[in-house]
Amino acid sequence: MLDRRLPAPLTLTALAVVIGILVTTPLLINNNVFHHTLILIGIYAALAQAWNILGGFAGQISLGNAIFFGIGAYTSSLLLVRAQLSPWLGALAGMALAMVLALLIGYPVFRLAGHYLAIATIALAEIALVVFQNLEFVGGAAGISLPITRDMQGRPTDSWWMLQFNSSKLPYVYLALGVLGVVQVVATLLDRSWIGFFLRAIKNDQTAAAAIGVPVARYKLIALLISSACTALIGTFYAQYLLFVDPETVFGLSLSVLIALVAILGGAGSLWGPFLGAVVLIPLAEATRSQLGGRGTAFDLVIYGLLIMVIAVFQPAGLTGLPERFRPRQRTSVAPAAPADTQMEESLRS
Repeated sequence: MLDRRLPAPLTLTALAVVIGILVTTPLLINNNVFHHTLILIGIYAALAQAWNILGGFAGQISLGNAIFFGIGAYTSSLLLVRAQLSPWLGALAGMALAMVLALLIGYPVFRLAGHYLAIATIALAEIALVVFQNLEFVGGAAGISLPITRDMQGRPTDSWWMLQFNSSKLPYVYLALGVLGVVQVVATLLDRSWIGFFLRAIKNDQTAAAAIGVPVARYKLIALLISSACTALIGTFYAQYLLFVDPETVFGLSLSVLIALVAILGGAGSLWGPFLGAVVLIPLAEATRSQLGGRGTAFDLVIYGLLIMVIAVFQPAGLTGLPERFRPRQRTSVAPAAPADTQMEESLRS
């Protein structure tokens, strides 16, 4: 992977440059459309990195991460609407609930492998979608609208405690980047630890990993727990940004596909891959949606399908594998074989 081949000083320099650009660019370009795109890039890069912990490091291809995203969004929203609880506390509750759900579905799901695992996770996400569409307590198909924070005069106001900013999108930009930073740090520490080593061993050859004593089921479950908690955290932020949650938005199959596609496009298993994938794919998706409007119903799914086919055929390693693809290969010189009679003489002498 690209990030593993870079020397440590070069990696830190590149990271400092990226952070500097991300921090200063929103201040220099004060445009709501641009800020909205940056927010979506941060959200989907974080979602893809959370998926990468399970699908990239451990090689467990899941197409149902929207379950945990929706659980995080609905838990914090319901606690805010029903109990006026801050989203900061709602996020912790959503993460805990997502991890409990991950424990419940992890054991039976991880008995499957390959495309059976992917199909099972799709089925679970669709079940969650149908359940929330028909559950009146959570608003049913109509969803939940979050209350707007107002001052004493009834005017919309900003509040860090309630995670609402009505005067500008700029705080949301930095919150999205902050959430991305948290997930990125978690993924980096995990990848550099012995847990990450075991996850990659499971990805490379699960049977061989089990043969040398790696508790495969335990570490796959650990990856799922970490991935679900991070995904639920992002779901809370997304709900606060939109101030609206409905089942189709947070549990839809297209969301799960997009999350996986961002990581695969950038390079599954790479620490930089999800971010690169989001930088390329999210502006493309937003531009397509704005140009086509209502006429392009489900056209984004066509684009996602084409990208999956192109990546699978031409660049399985994703964007992070491009430098290796175009790197000139060194020719290895092979010494000419000695004549047969010379070889025989040398063998007789020995």
